[in-house]
Amino acid sequence: MKRWTVLLCAIALCLSLTACYEAEIPEEEDFWAYTPEEAADVEEISHAAQIFTLPYLSSQTLDPIACPDGVQQVIGSLLYEGLFTLDEHFEPQPLLCSSYSCSANGLTYTFQMRDGVTFSNGASFTAADVLATYRRAQISDRYAARFANVAAMRTGRNSFTVTLRQPDSAFPALLDIPIVKSGTEKDPVPLGTGPYLFLTDSSGPCLVRSENWWNDTVPALERIELASAKDADTAVYLFSARSAHLLTADLLSATTAASLGSVDLTDAPTTAMLFLGFNTARAALAEPATRIAMGLAIDRDAIATALLAGHARAAQFPISPLSPLYPAAMEVPYTAGAYEEQLSLPQADDALKAQPLELTLLVNAENSFKTAVAEHLAKELTAAHITVTPVILPWNEYLEALEAGRFDLWLGEVRLTADWDIASLVDANGALNYGKFSNADVDSALRAFLNNESAATAKTLCASLAEQAPIQPIVFKSLSVLTPEGLIDGMSPTATHPLRSLDQWVFHFSS
Repeated sequence: MKRWTVLLCAIALCLSLTACYEAEIPEEEDFWAYTPEEAADVEEISHAAQIFTLPYLSSQTLDPIACPDGVQQVIGSLLYEGLFTLDEHFEPQPLLCSSYSCSANGLTYTFQMRDGVTFSNGASFTAADVLATYRRAQISDRYAARFANVAAMRTGRNSFTVTLRQPDSAFPALLDIPIVKSGTEKDPVPLGTGPYLFLTDSSGPCLVRSENWWNDTVPALERIELASAKDADTAVYLFSARSAHLLTADLLSATTAASLGSVDLTDAPTTAMLFLGFNTARAALAEPATRIAMGLAIDRDAIATALLAGHARAAQFPISPLSPLYPAAMEVPYTAGAYEEQLSLPQADDALKAQPLELTLLVNAENSFKTAVAEHLAKELTAAHITVTPVILPWNEYLEALEAGRFDLWLGEVRLTADWDIASLVDANGALNYGKFSNADVDSALRAFLNNESAATAKTLCASLAEQAPIQPIVFKSLSVLTPEGLIDGMSPTATHPLRSLDQWVFHFSS
């Protein structure tokens, strides 16, 4: 946990596309610092005795399949549970699933439902509830991509079976989707199996500990108050005024101006990856050697700590560095000058002298963090007869240029699933393969990895990616959980469960 006195130029309640950021920060200045004059505008309110409050968008559904990102998802993490939950290493841990098996060909999974689980109203949890939720998830914006490989789903006696089109040994990592009681999905607050239930009493909306929760652990609070907000901006205001006590924010993608005063900040790693992409249809970038050389120019640690204010983790491969599958031993340490040395090799130097390269680097204008990274990369990549110029476009024009192939390099972001399937980026028909990359060895290594994910297959895949460099991963972003300074100890959030291990939290309320 970090403690900051924060005057945010911007803060977001969801993972979005925009941010407020200055490209250059003098070394002697703290990015998060604020002046005494600015601090005077922030009213500090003591923690109300024995009361913990979350913001709540009263006009929005709490259905975890359809609700907006951010505030509602935080509340939903206490109301709903999935067959699995992802731990801090993005490994799936059984939750509503007691056990599972996979067929020899890797195509059919059968999940056994945990016995004794009930919804908050006492109704039994069944495989039919899982199927009903997944049917809706299949056509939702949030989860549809997870079902692209699913051929069929069916229920059995206390079991749920999924048939895949192609083997995926890490398929359970995709099943942390929150389950709601079938038939209640159209209710403003569908029924869930989580540790809390939603109710409205004389004091207003709140969460109370569910007497029907199946788990033996007991959350630290019997009751959590909900402060109604009409929108995300209002939720930020409630937090700044200490009328609410927890806020999640992507501090690298922000939209809402707010002065938040003294806060504790705990980052939760995500699967959102920032990367440098290449248009391999361009002759200048068709050779892997050029793309590999450009990877040597990227000081990923500096980008994560300086340009992204520490809210990201450097990565050379498209697997979170927190995953046990990440091949840290294969990383090539950044060395100043390595890029220019590579370009100065006789074969490269002669070719560049004969035909200097002038390349463009496409980036989304709405996100100032990304434009800062793009400008930094352009500067570092401009060397030895190569000139790289950032092209900063509004989102629609940026996307149009990518789809039309009007770029040389591009700075992209993708939220990967926890099975680390990067087919969308490297497969010839991948939805995000704007650079038209295609390589049979990479395809084979990716398929072998998905068929049987292990340290060995991950190493083989990453070796193939290092040899071809279809993209250059840069960092994996973090989600920040903000709380009033000194209120809570013992937090260990994940991106999908910011209130994880609530039974272990220690609250320091005012007397």
